[in-house]
Amino acid sequence: MTTSLPPIRRIVTGHDAQGRAIVVSDETVAVLRRPDAAMASSHIWLTDAAPADLNTADDGKQKIAGTAPPDRGTRFGILDIAPGNTRHPPHRTDSVDYIICLAGEVELELDDSRVTLKAGDILVQRGTNHSWVNRGSMPARLAFVLIDGAPKRKGSFGKTDLAR
Repeated sequence: MTTSLPPIRRIVTGHDAQGRAIVVSDETVAVLRRPDAAMASSHIWLTDAAPADLNTADDGKQKIAGTAPPDRGTRFGILDIAPGNTRHPPHRTDSVDYIICLAGEVELELDDSRVTLKAGDILVQRGTNHSWVNRGSMPARLAFVLIDGAPKRKGSFGKTDLAR
């Protein structure tokens, strides 16, 4: 997928040995996976517990776990959707998803309805079956935070579906 969207820059803060706030890393994030030719998903951060450990030296890279967040955890990522793409297979995760449309327009298709998100729109999705379609002429970029939810349902994307 080629895109006119800028690369994703991830800056992570932490503390030095004296407890002072510092920048731990500042880097461009690579695409993690491509669910299909029209989409690219980038991993930003993942936590595997609540409350999250603020003292860990982990840089978040070793915790890539698939689409859904870990049990009692979160997943933060970016999804780029090419213009003119056709509907990909519907899916769901057992999570509460906070989604912000950062650029372009994208259509959220649910089982019986559709809604268009434009840059600046915010969606709270609660474990619903859905699909994304970009019917426009510009790429769309979504930022998403997935928070582990219940109940767990058969057919939901799981923790190890990285190849999907």
